[in-house]
Amino acid sequence: MAPGSQAAPGPLAAPGPQTAPDAPGPQAAPGPLAARGPLSAPGPQTASTPQTGQASPGPHTTPVPQAAHAVPAPAPQGTQGGTQGASAPSAPQGAQAATGLPRTLQYRFDGPEDAPVLVIGPSLGTTWHMWDRQIPELSQHWRIFRYDLPGHGGAPAHAAASVAELGDRLLATLDGLGVQRFGYAGCSIGGAVGADLALRHPHRVASLALVASSPRFGTADEFRQRGVIVRTNGLEPMARTAPERWFTPGFAAAQPAIVEWAVQMVRTTDPGCYIAACEALAAFDIRGALGRIGVPTLVLVGAEDQVTGPAEARTLVAGIPDARLALVPGASHLAPVEQPAAVSDLLLMHFSTAWQQDTSAAIPVLPHITAPAAPSTPFVPVAEIAPAAATPDAVAPTPDHRYEQGTKVRREVLGDAHVDAVNDTADAFTEDFQELVTRYAWGEVWSRDGLDRRTRSVITLTALVTSGHLEGLAAHTRAALRNGLTPAEIKEVLLQTAVYCGIPAAGAAFAVAQKVIQEETTPPA
Repeated sequence: MAPGSQAAPGPLAAPGPQTAPDAPGPQAAPGPLAARGPLSAPGPQTASTPQTGQASPGPHTTPVPQAAHAVPAPAPQGTQGGTQGASAPSAPQGAQAATGLPRTLQYRFDGPEDAPVLVIGPSLGTTWHMWDRQIPELSQHWRIFRYDLPGHGGAPAHAAASVAELGDRLLATLDGLGVQRFGYAGCSIGGAVGADLALRHPHRVASLALVASSPRFGTADEFRQRGVIVRTNGLEPMARTAPERWFTPGFAAAQPAIVEWAVQMVRTTDPGCYIAACEALAAFDIRGALGRIGVPTLVLVGAEDQVTGPAEARTLVAGIPDARLALVPGASHLAPVEQPAAVSDLLLMHFSTAWQQDTSAAIPVLPHITAPAAPSTPFVPVAEIAPAAATPDAVAPTPDHRYEQGTKVRREVLGDAHVDAVNDTADAFTEDFQELVTRYAWGEVWSRDGLDRRTRSVITLTALVTSGHLEGLAAHTRAALRNGLTPAEIKEVLLQTAVYCGIPAAGAAFAVAQKVIQEETTPPA
């Protein structure tokens, strides 16, 4: 566990085999989601990330299914914060030591050891416990592998810079366990990881389910501003607004214990890792690549999801050649928590059918499931999985490299709203100048490796104050916040300019920067 962080609470999981002798059985000590049968698959097994030169596994070793060309996993390193998941090593060994960065993720297994592996990924701000209600049904047919994002659920706080890096760490973890081919289901950013793997490593993914996901999550500006808010105010604003993003109003009012559990997952997340995940989502955009996802795909979305709603789901279905849409009534963004039975049934239906069609020897053919296990409590009827819509493959443009790079960097630094406004006002008289700025300033100078973006922002703020060009200061103050400068650091930069550029110039700059900082760092009401 990262220093100073706590493991996220996991009231949705039943005690595993390491429970104290006087602990109750699987039906005892229910958490707030105990209404529907067992809270977790019987006898869940957890494991830590493999370490080079580790001693032989102990009595709690977690074997991996032989069908996946498994090797034994090491013994768990102990229970943390009730999650029963063991952290990845805080000090990488062997090949990991060369870069100083971890290449693996915190994980746990549930289900039969000889079943094919189904990987399940969480959403931003949650832990693997968001899937607890699906485990009893799914683990009857598959070996369920769940993982935590960096800094989530007590996992080591080694931030990942991109969705692709998260996918690489996941594959490194699975490689160490001998899992070569698997099914994948992921929610939100977990879905983004699955889509990325299906694009970059199609031979590894047998079937895919994208839950509350999107080919592009909102706008880059939204996620970068979220990072600015967390950097300035901590995670409390995100925790406070999580219920309205994740659940329908009726569910939130009827299930306050679950809402509080969800809020606690956010509060116990490492802020730096949360910010890095926001940056990863800001840069994630696979709209032009959807036609290259070649595995059977279920796109599942809550009918009332206001974060990645039905419109985003239909974009995925229209772009992925072999995709089906499932709309879950009475659910918002965290549909697996809000409508667990419906989500479980849809995943059972999709993966049992999709893996029957897969001819890979690494995954045995499963018998067709005609009637998923009936839930112990009623739930809203599940919508049928709609047929895929045929669409031609998108053809990516091939613009000038420097201009393309400049456009990308300019949007990342100044934001989409600013760049769109500039482009909207460009005409035949100014368009050549804007192309010059994009290609030279952003495609060449801002794209150089000699300085990081924080340092470039410090220099830019100073230069603007010195030259008196305050008309650009507001945009670059926003850029500085998104590049990682805090309001306190921006204040120090402007104080320094007061000494070397003059009090009047610094005073005018403080007025501009103060307004921008208040706008950008004030949490949503």
